[in-house]
Amino acid sequence: MRLQFPDDFLWGTSTAAAQIETASEHNWKGFKSKDGYIFDRTADHELRRAEDVEIIQQFGSVYRCGVDWARLQTSAFADFDLKVVQEYKDFFEQLNQKGTRIMFVIHHFMHPLWFDKLGAWEDKKNAEAFIDYAKKCVHHFHQYVFNWNTFNEPNVFCLNAYITGVFPPQKKSLFLGTRALRMMASIHDELYDYIKSKTPQKPIGISLNTALFEGLNFGGRFLAAFTDRWFVHQTARLFKKVDYLGISYYAHILFKPHPITEIDHPGELAKMGYPHDGMWAYKPDGLRFNIQRLYDKYQKPIIITENGVCSADPQVRIQCLKDYLSILHKLIQNGVPIMGYIHWSTFDNFEWNLGPSFQFGLASVDLETRDRTISSAGHFYTEICESNSIEV
Repeated sequence: MRLQFPDDFLWGTSTAAAQIETASEHNWKGFKSKDGYIFDRTADHELRRAEDVEIIQQFGSVYRCGVDWARLQTSAFADFDLKVVQEYKDFFEQLNQKGTRIMFVIHHFMHPLWFDKLGAWEDKKNAEAFIDYAKKCVHHFHQYVFNWNTFNEPNVFCLNAYITGVFPPQKKSLFLGTRALRMMASIHDELYDYIKSKTPQKPIGISLNTALFEGLNFGGRFLAAFTDRWFVHQTARLFKKVDYLGISYYAHILFKPHPITEIDHPGELAKMGYPHDGMWAYKPDGLRFNIQRLYDKYQKPIIITENGVCSADPQVRIQCLKDYLSILHKLIQNGVPIMGYIHWSTFDNFEWNLGPSFQFGLASVDLETRDRTISSAGHFYTEICESNSIEV
């Protein structure tokens, strides 16, 4: 059966600058990942932009990406390095000329070391430094951008950087995590008004990470409910000044009472009878659940800003696309205004604290040569984007 999507449906892929460019003087440089790699050389994207343009433009008409703040701005309130600005402008121009529009992400888990030294998201005084950076991004890059994300998954960043401590600066404080999230939300509101004044026709949102949290015993049910309330509902409530809901979804997370993942408990999910990828339990219906409850509450149009599966097997990725896009198609038929789907990720990259052996790319990247190879899943996605439909 072939499922046809609306004529104006958006297709694309997403990356983050830090995960595909060689590490500059930012907060992830030198971080040792779970799989033993050091966060330094990633996918050589800054050396292969022309080659990467040819890959990106095959995957729909939208590329969701950001830039390296640390390379652009070497101290608080400094002018941008114009050579780096031009490097990104040339890249964006090449994409635009090939019909690929930019969804620009201002903050995607990475900031300069100088921002860290000032206290980063723990100190409200730093808000103005980030706002200055964001305004300079708007000034330099607005002509290439059709859609803005102020923050990528601020709930993921604040949880992992300040509560669980697996992202830099590796703090463990619910108070710090909540304060950082609220600081980002306040900045977002100010930037929303500013960006609208400069580019009034261009939509603005964030990417809200969602998951399906399920408790398997009494303690697990309590922790799952608390996590869901902090992670999803609090973030959605704080970031209400948006033109659409950007939603990402990957994970079914089981609590008994502590979370059971393939990352920390390899083999446990299979023993329990749960399908899983290389990181979490796999339950595509969690995307439907989250879209429906958030749409019912906020009545905003929706873009899937990230979705994918952690696997080196392209057949698993193909099935993932079939599973998730079938759900989206049904929701659209039921009247939910879903505007587009942006797959994570264009290329295999450095998966933050976990490392490059955790693979999400439609194009694989050889860890020795950094050569790219579009997988069968990548070719499958190209066909989806070109036909605006999927065979399931």
